[in-house]
Amino acid sequence: MTTTFHGIIGYTVTPFDAGGETLDLAALGHSIDRLIDGGVQAIAPLGSTGEGAYLSDREWDEVAAFSLSHIAGRVPTIVSVSDLTTASAVRRARYAQEHGADAVMVLPAAYWKLSEAEILAHYQRIGDSIGVPIMLYNNPATSGTDMSVELIMRIVRQVENVTMVKESTGDIQRMHKLQQLGEGQVPFYNGCNPLALEAFVAGAAGWCTAAANLIPDLNQQLYQAVLANDLVQARALFYRQLPLLEFILKGGLPATVKAGLALTGLEMGEPRLPVFPLDAPGRARLAALLEALR
Repeated sequence: MTTTFHGIIGYTVTPFDAGGETLDLAALGHSIDRLIDGGVQAIAPLGSTGEGAYLSDREWDEVAAFSLSHIAGRVPTIVSVSDLTTASAVRRARYAQEHGADAVMVLPAAYWKLSEAEILAHYQRIGDSIGVPIMLYNNPATSGTDMSVELIMRIVRQVENVTMVKESTGDIQRMHKLQQLGEGQVPFYNGCNPLALEAFVAGAAGWCTAAANLIPDLNQQLYQAVLANDLVQARALFYRQLPLLEFILKGGLPATVKAGLALTGLEMGEPRLPVFPLDAPGRARLAALLEALR
């Protein structure tokens, strides 16, 4: 468990045919190459942007195996293995490890509201089943489960291979508290695009973002400015891309990123129902935002 993650961690989309039914693995390969060519420091397949929750087990396996094979160690990988049941999350975690993932990401998705004991047991069972690091992912907007910083730190201390935290609530105070309670020893990552600058200033080790599919140069420039402690330049770079970052978040990651990739010449198909593709006014707005950043 020696891989360290930092910088821009790019989410992949999962391409489908025009009807949103059949996987298009060739297009997935092109999108992975674009992320790597854009300079991402790591890639995270099958997260929210990758519509992992809307794939059958067979499809999930195909996307995971293809992604890891195509990335081929060119950058580190974090595969999202989240699922409603612990057994399925364990199966996915083992599958990802067997196919070369450097780490897995676990979001405690739930239908029934989970107690803290149930959440801890979920992570313990997954941690006991694999030998790669786990990124604990807190995103109540998609999972229905909001973990307090105290619970997160309890999980980190009790599950040996939970070694990092992705925080996506959009509350910068959570990141400050992670720094304090973790005594600066627990790497945390920003998952909320409009919070990128504040998160880096608060000590985030990286930024997990779908925006790397569309504006990789600006994302990298922001990260490099932060590394150089050039906050004047970092602020200018952040506010330049903020309108697009906000649009991506509000418009929904699969719909906006797939539409943006199509506008740049890489057709990814439509999101899978029940998610709608971006409508005509939304595509026009997205096109204008991308043009302004050229």
